Order: sequence, then C-alpha cells, then structure tokens
Amino acid sequence: MAPAGYCRDVVERVTPSVLAARAAGRVEPEEILAEHIRQTVDLLVDRSRVLAERVAAGQAAVVVLCYRLADGSAQLVASRGLDAAMPTAS
Repeated sequence: MAPAGYCRDVVERVTPSVLAARAAGRVEPEEILAEHIRQTVDLLVDRSRVLAERVAAGQAAVVVLCYRLADGSAQLVASRGLDAAMPTAS
C-alpha cells in the first residue's frame, strides 16, 4: 500500500533517483543519496530559466556539499557551473 498525503509526494519524488542508482549498481545509502542530489541539482537548473542562464554565463553555480559533523569535513557531492577547482582553506 502506498503512503498517503505528504509522504506519498516525497516517495514519488525520490523513487526515480533510487531506481536510477540501483540500475547503475549503486546500493549503499550514501550512493543513493548522491544520485538523488545529482538529479535534484539537474532539475533545479533545468527548470529555472534564470538559473540556467546564469550558470551558462558563469555568473552562478549550484554546489552541494556533504558536511560530516563528526570530523568537520566537507565533500563535494554535485555541482553545475563550477568549472574551476575550489580553493582549499589554509
């Protein structure tokens, strides 16, 4: 039985990412989450003309980092419009 209301909406939005990750052989929760994040970034840029134009012109970027509270590290998960290497903190 499918969930109702808001939960159903969330499940419907996440399911394509889960299926795409599994089809690509990704089964770990972190891999599935990363696939969902990549698809969400693509949707943001694809569905917003203004954002897409700014990204294409090099005036904006969409960047997603995963922050690990336990050790204070951050890892780049996905980006659109970020062509240059990110500077490192010294």
